[in-house]
Amino acid sequence: MERAISRNELPERVEGRPAASSRAGPCRAGALLAGSPLLASCSGVQSALDPAGDEASQVATLFWTMTIGGAVIWACVVALSLYAARWNRSPISEEAAGRLILWAGVVFPVSVLTALLAYAFWLMPSLRPFAGHEQTGLRVEVAGSQFWWHVVYHRPDGSRIVSANEVRLPVGQRVEFSLESRDMIHSFWIPALGGKMDLIPGRTNRLSLLGTKAGVYRGQCAEFCGTSHALMAFAAIVMEPPEFEAWLDARSTPSPGIGGRGQDIFLREGCGDCHRVDGTPAQGASGPDLSHVGSRLTIGAALMKNDPEALARFVAHPGSLKPLSQMPSYLDLSAEELAEIAAWLKGLQ
Repeated sequence: MERAISRNELPERVEGRPAASSRAGPCRAGALLAGSPLLASCSGVQSALDPAGDEASQVATLFWTMTIGGAVIWACVVALSLYAARWNRSPISEEAAGRLILWAGVVFPVSVLTALLAYAFWLMPSLRPFAGHEQTGLRVEVAGSQFWWHVVYHRPDGSRIVSANEVRLPVGQRVEFSLESRDMIHSFWIPALGGKMDLIPGRTNRLSLLGTKAGVYRGQCAEFCGTSHALMAFAAIVMEPPEFEAWLDARSTPSPGIGGRGQDIFLREGCGDCHRVDGTPAQGASGPDLSHVGSRLTIGAALMKNDPEALARFVAHPGSLKPLSQMPSYLDLSAEELAEIAAWLKGLQ
């Protein structure tokens, strides 16, 4: 009696041809998996290759120019290797070999690399355009701390608007950033808008950015600064100029949400010793400014979306959500009290 042949015993080749159906699926899936990270990295709110700012656009142009130049050299080397290995195996004279080395091994790569280097040097001043640039109308002061951002807007009329963990810019207007650190080295980086700049204790560095496309982008601390370094991010919102001016005007006065039981609990627990809320007795400066915090997109330096549930969780468990955070936990507060504080904070629009 003939034994039944299992599927695993079937030959992979029939009449000398590969069994394409058995391999096409894995090969196609492998190609998609290999290519998907490359495609995903070219877009998004934190991609330098999906620019929304003048400086970021030039960084992307430099990247693609360098990539194309390197690809040209690589393709020529591979083509020459294939030609020598497969199609022309006959020996060549010593004189021909010398010419090949001179032109293909010296002149061609040196010419291409010199052109790319010259282009990079020509582009470099525009990547840091503040030096020699006329004074901008708006200056934004950013101070980095473990693990949050203190933000102050200095308007041309001399008024100041204090915020935290969020940066807003007008489309088409260059903004000067004044960057400082309160404890250790941090790095301010909004990939979609421009290059990074370090924040160094005892020193003020300057950076200017020009947003060209309205939208919400992600900024990040790009210098390791401790356990919660990866959780030290911020939202960067590029707005149309009229909307941006209206936003500044609205934040130049105390929030209409001031008052109520939530505020009483906030002050009773001593939160005002660290946090400032404009228009209230809370005038602390060691923690993020919470004036108009309810209108921000995120809380905890882009750790969570800004909603009452997330606010209550962060008030109760800041240390577990953000390791080594200097904010104490408030586990003794009841669920009702946490909800009152969260509702009050969300109401600070």
